[in-house]
Amino acid sequence: MGRTYLVEESIGQYLTELSTKVKPYVTGLLIGQCSPQRDYVIRAVRTPPKEQQQQEESVGPPRLASLDEEWITTHASQVSRMLPGGLLVLGVFMIATPELAKDGQNALRKLIFSVEKSLCKRRLWKPTEEEVSDRAALQICSATKKVVCRTYDVQDPKSSAKPADWKYQSALTASWVALGCTVNVNIHIPLLATSPNHDLEKNTKNGLNRWSKQIEDSVFLINGQVKDEDAELLEGQKKFRGNTQPSTLFSDVKVLTQLGQAGSARSTATVQVCSGSINLRGAVKCRAYIHGNKPKVKEAIQALKRDIINTLSDRCEILFEDLILNEGPQKKNFGREYHVLPQRLFVPVAGSSVMLSDYKFGDEAAGEIQERFVEMLDQPVQAEDMHIAEDISTVDICPVTDSPSDTQQAQLTKATLLLKLQQNMGLVVAAAVAVLASIFSFNYFSD
Repeated sequence: MGRTYLVEESIGQYLTELSTKVKPYVTGLLIGQCSPQRDYVIRAVRTPPKEQQQQEESVGPPRLASLDEEWITTHASQVSRMLPGGLLVLGVFMIATPELAKDGQNALRKLIFSVEKSLCKRRLWKPTEEEVSDRAALQICSATKKVVCRTYDVQDPKSSAKPADWKYQSALTASWVALGCTVNVNIHIPLLATSPNHDLEKNTKNGLNRWSKQIEDSVFLINGQVKDEDAELLEGQKKFRGNTQPSTLFSDVKVLTQLGQAGSARSTATVQVCSGSINLRGAVKCRAYIHGNKPKVKEAIQALKRDIINTLSDRCEILFEDLILNEGPQKKNFGREYHVLPQRLFVPVAGSSVMLSDYKFGDEAAGEIQERFVEMLDQPVQAEDMHIAEDISTVDICPVTDSPSDTQQAQLTKATLLLKLQQNMGLVVAAAVAVLASIFSFNYFSD
């Protein structure tokens, strides 16, 4: 038996409107949440059109061979940054004319695996064994409006299509639970002297990788309590009656990071020559959403953990992309640099209690954020609906201030050699004394 997708009712209207404009096809992403029993789709987002694609479609017969896979996977990566914990790209959809229907499923299968591969590259966490790995391929005929939903297991490259149910439901997220926390960040990342060209981005990712393991091992207090992972998240709380409640339950979470790993194997200190360091400081706001169908505590904590890790990793990525645009990728030497990480903001989703997020640099105008939401999520937002959630977080890139010059390095090397020579001279003298003593002893007994 295949998976069941419960879909927000407004998505049906959105897809119908797209089908009336399709020439000859349109692709997009399905956004939602997986659960062991069923999956939830809360948004469908078309792929932003390219000018080149529009020109190609205006001449020649329609064909799926012109499908720009890289453009679609890039869009998926950008959208994934705007999703809070618990939400992910669940699959892809295609609305196409009847002439293209035959090749549609093969194109969707290829896109699903490409999108998943692209998203996995950016993650600093690994999926668990029990996680759902099926992703949806939704195909709609623009003429007949026939809907065909199939799934593919992205963990299996040879996976074949499995049928899935596509069911619309109103007020899908009405009984969802929101979890929020503030995490204080103070991460010190050494820059190894052996790192080529002071690869800041690579070093930062390695440092964040180590930090993410600390987050994974942290203790999470939900509304001030440590709860059993297998317990129901909503146990003891009043539940909504019906499915028309416009707001979600909110749980405040405290994150307690362990300073050391009790009972872990002993570690050995390593001394490494460094050319400087990167320091990430600030307090980041994190949020996750979880479905209201008897969610487990471990599902909620996992969603929030991933948001904590993603939000810091994503904004570091955004910062480095901005630096490359402004300073170029060939920068080799660096002095003391002080950068401000983009701030996180949250925006409500129309007809839903779930909020999406984005990142804003200090000099970005509200209009730029609004344009990005229209382009990436096909959703207009009002400036007054954009809520900046946090204060400024910073990146401090520090070279070694007392780095020796060539002359100092030569003097240091000379001094080291002299010290070694003195040590060796001591050994030589000691050996000479021992030899003389043995000769004197031999002559004495000979007489």
